[in-house]
Amino acid sequence: MYRFSDYVNQWLYADDGYYASYKTIGKEGDFYTSVSSSKFFGGAIANHIVKQVESGDLSKSATICEIGAHHGYLLADIIEFIYTLAPDLLSTFRFAIVERFASLREFQCSYFKESFGDAVDLLHFESLADLRAQEAFFVANEIFDAFACELFYKGKCARVEDHKVIFDLDDEWVSAKANKYHKDRGEIAVGYEEFATSMMRSAKKFEFVTFDYGEMQARPDFSLRVYKDHKVLPFFDDELDIKEAFKKSDLTYDVTFEHLKDAFEEAGAKMAEFKTQMVALIDMGILDLLEVVRVKAGEEIYSQELQKVKKLIMPSFLGERFKMIRFVKNKEQ
Repeated sequence: MYRFSDYVNQWLYADDGYYASYKTIGKEGDFYTSVSSSKFFGGAIANHIVKQVESGDLSKSATICEIGAHHGYLLADIIEFIYTLAPDLLSTFRFAIVERFASLREFQCSYFKESFGDAVDLLHFESLADLRAQEAFFVANEIFDAFACELFYKGKCARVEDHKVIFDLDDEWVSAKANKYHKDRGEIAVGYEEFATSMMRSAKKFEFVTFDYGEMQARPDFSLRVYKDHKVLPFFDDELDIKEAFKKSDLTYDVTFEHLKDAFEEAGAKMAEFKTQMVALIDMGILDLLEVVRVKAGEEIYSQELQKVKKLIMPSFLGERFKMIRFVKNKEQ
């Protein structure tokens, strides 16, 4: 018998869990991400980082750190564009990844060695608690939808027995969160508070940019679902064989950004922005980067990259469904 949050941790993060080993992402995998759609996702973030340095809001000696990098492609794309936009920063920034799984750290090291040779030193940390920096820029893509959660239904929390969900547990903390976010059913994320506190301790000053799907206010229903081979089934769908899907497919749910915001603000950080991915990437200069491609590489290459970028920003693709939230901590906080 498991509490549901423990069941999720077993499903995703056990030694033989879904995320414990390398997974192909994109057409050949179970799902797409913004990172797999276009390098310009990382390019826009790199452009934002460079602008923050130019404005004096970010130090040239800051640690640029991706959390939950999986392949490491996002941080690598960011580094590639930093080299193009402001190459001197490559020798002053410190680059790091927070990754709990040794097998993925090994893959990331291999990929960075192949991509950058000795030009970039990559640091690894198993958790945020291991990292200490004067100043940091943290970035993450789709990590909060993969945090463990409790399932709540009309005052009761779920447990799992033989892969069957039973709502008969009482939990004051979960009930309080459900009441705060006006939910009588759905997912209550577990771990946001600890994560925010760890980040506050890891750097004296930071900016944290993260992208995920969800809304500021909580959904009034269950959003938990399983992805396999680009097919999605709601967790409570009669067609889903939960026992068969266990540890073999991705398990995810919509982020309640209000909960994430509260966790960071209670820890002492400040929410700086909350936007759709479309607006965020345009504000970060993704279209300006494409224009540079048009001028330097010609119309054909520009057209190819534009089609990829459209997946990131068009409302019918990832542009509206995904959101960007940005937190900051100043040294005096």
